Amino acid sequence: MSEFPLTIECIVEAYLSGVRIDSFLSKHLRNYTSWRINRMVSAGLAKIDDQPAAPEDRVFRGQRVSLRLVEPPDKLLDPEPILVPVVYEDPWLIVVDKPAGLVAHPVGDFQDGTLSNVLQSHLDRQTAIRGLLRPGVVHRLDRMTSGLIVTAKEHLTHRLLSIDFQHGKLSKSYVALIEGCPDFETRTLEFSIGQRPGGNSVLMSARADAKNARPAKTRVTVVERFEQYSMVECVLFTGRNHQIRVHLSHIGHPILGDEYYGPYGTIKQAPRFNGDDPTEERHALHAASLGFLHPILREWIQFRTSPPADFWALADSLS
Repeated sequence: MSEFPLTIECIVEAYLSGVRIDSFLSKHLRNYTSWRINRMVSAGLAKIDDQPAAPEDRVFRGQRVSLRLVEPPDKLLDPEPILVPVVYEDPWLIVVDKPAGLVAHPVGDFQDGTLSNVLQSHLDRQTAIRGLLRPGVVHRLDRMTSGLIVTAKEHLTHRLLSIDFQHGKLSKSYVALIEGCPDFETRTLEFSIGQRPGGNSVLMSARADAKNARPAKTRVTVVERFEQYSMVECVLFTGRNHQIRVHLSHIGHPILGDEYYGPYGTIKQAPRFNGDDPTEERHALHAASLGFLHPILREWIQFRTSPPADFWALADSLS
């Protein structure tokens, strides 16, 4: 690791042309607060095309902006030394096979020990000082859902991926073990999903009395049938919270190990957490396939992983 001071240099992207220099640098140095960046720029530590810059100066496409870092980041995620399988990595993004038990990023009751903390530790080993890169979460998985998730290493990749994902320009599917044997081979579920009535519950519902319900669409295909359970593949056409779990529960085939969602929309127990995902025990849901257009290389990339051992252990427990 290098010591301070350290000079970083960035080229102004088209979409940031015309913004103030401190706002531009905040995009590139996401572990620094805007206050700390402004203070360093005010101290004369920033340059635009080798000319001294002031905080009110604006930057334009193609200009070269440098900043002499004399202080460490002031909003750095605490690194978490958990090993998470890396499926793909390049200078702009990283795809990992998230194990069950990790929240994607700090939220609610989970302010540390998240996947973002794990990735912060991973990125810190690639830079001259801790915190020059900050993982940018583009999409999420429930805490106890395992599988593929992509995060951005820098702001432009994060922006472009987020735009594409918001417009549904991705391909992803899940595999699940469900209770019983469905009477169909393939079925498209189109039940609106909203918040389950009653207090501030984080649980969702496809029932008619769900609050703020929004359209949701899932295609379910039976892969294999067993005596007490079945394996299905689910393709999402919308991205509602707990969508697959709620839809499968709604038709009477809840996911094995689901702590909350029972058959036909019943709730097994009240949540024990106030965070984004209340589940404490893993359920048999795995994000197996993920494909998207690489935001920088402009090539379609596709990944697939198999469910881990603890996924299959839920089926073994039925024996």
